[in-house]
Amino acid sequence: MSSAERQHNHSHDHSHAHGHAHGHGGGCDHARDRAGAAREAIEAAEAACTARGARLTPIRRRVLETLFSTHKPLGAYEVAGALGERDGRYVAPITVYRALDFLMGQGFVHRLESRNAFVACPHAHGEEDLIVFLICETCGGVDETSPAAVRKALDAVAREAGFAPRARVIEVAGTCSHCRTA
Repeated sequence: MSSAERQHNHSHDHSHAHGHAHGHGGGCDHARDRAGAAREAIEAAEAACTARGARLTPIRRRVLETLFSTHKPLGAYEVAGALGERDGRYVAPITVYRALDFLMGQGFVHRLESRNAFVACPHAHGEEDLIVFLICETCGGVDETSPAAVRKALDAVAREAGFAPRARVIEVAGTCSHCRTA
């Protein structure tokens, strides 16, 4: 499924295969898929910012590109370090935190609470969408899915409790299929 198709409609279930066919590049299929989605997702982010009257500044764009360069979650200091290596100059963590706050506010980046780390998101999520992160404790990879059945079940539980959810994010730690069979 292309990034454009994934962005088109999030009312359907979606998930991303976590294939780890390690080749000469050293990355897994999932990492290559995320990197491959980067250009289109960044172009979509720029268009969304323009439409919203916001600005994807050069530092915000570089932070987003850095997060798209891996399928593993990165902490703000790791992002700052990667930017420093890439740009050949020091980037203050506070600058990265400000960029991350903006990117999260726009829905381009998610924060994994359990890891205090961030992942890029090539999808156009609505506020009502459920996001489930499948986090591999062996390889560090993160898959994102939005299963309609889980959302419906969670909505029913919340409704029965008289609870109005503000955010619908679930983090599941475990072992991906590649690491389980490796």
